[in-house]
Amino acid sequence: MPNATALKFGYPETLIAEHGSWLVLLRPRQPTLGALTIVNRGPERAFGELGASAFAELQPVVAAAERMLKSFTSYQRINHLMLMMVDPDVHFHVLPRYEEPRDCEGHVFADAGWPGPPVLDSFVVLGAAERDTMVARLRELWRI
Repeated sequence: MPNATALKFGYPETLIAEHGSWLVLLRPRQPTLGALTIVNRGPERAFGELGASAFAELQPVVAAAERMLKSFTSYQRINHLMLMMVDPDVHFHVLPRYEEPRDCEGHVFADAGWPGPPVLDSFVVLGAAERDTMVARLRELWRI
């Protein structure tokens, strides 16, 4: 059974990949093109509570997400944010960062915070068809 955080971020419709304890989801609200949420499946509520196997499984997930997003967005920088202020399950947000806007699925995705901290309250909301197309493209690029 997926946890509340995975469901909030659109699971199973937004699922790009799963590996061990981790789900890789496309964020329904895209502050930058290709923004993801990586969610731990377990009941842990703090990063330090994760077991050694979850930490070991995380490394290839992060590496694959970075490769996939580099191919998809040609990002210049990438941010991994573990905020966990609203959603209590262990998760973090992955935001490709870039100076020039990106076009995809009929939308322009600007990085409103470039070159400073990401701006999470400026985003593109994808429709179901746009979301499904983007998820399919990212699944094709996913490789662990």
